[in-house]
Amino acid sequence: MKKSLIYSFILPVLFLLSSASASALNNPDAIVGVWKTGEGNAMVRIYKNGDKYQGKVVWLKEPIDPETGKPKVDKNHPEEASRKRAVLGLINIWGFVPKDENIWEDGNIYDPKNGNTYSCTLKLTSPNSLEVRGYIGVALIGRTDNWTRQQAK
Repeated sequence: MKKSLIYSFILPVLFLLSSASASALNNPDAIVGVWKTGEGNAMVRIYKNGDKYQGKVVWLKEPIDPETGKPKVDKNHPEEASRKRAVLGLINIWGFVPKDENIWEDGNIYDPKNGNTYSCTLKLTSPNSLEVRGYIGVALIGRTDNWTRQQAK
């Protein structure tokens, strides 16, 4: 009696939990939210813009430039006119479209630390883990960063 009661309660709960996480992974909007970068020095809010996804810097661990005492600016940008724009609020990922289950491609990522833009793919490995792969040319040659979803406050 106890055994059947446990199975009749636990199995449906486990099924519901696994269904909820599977449905989150199959949803093209599943990457929408705030993500902390692998180094933990920035957070990026990913959102839908038309039929594509993009993201902007919404938090910096160190928002003030120690050299100037002012908010950090995009000082390494290749275009001189853009070097005075603030890093906080900067759109640094753009152009992503859902391609396969849990994968968004055809996007770009900009790294304000070095002023370079890379091709990029995003892969949701769990509801709270995102692989961000930046590369030049082919995706096999590049670097992957693991971002962690941040809970709404």
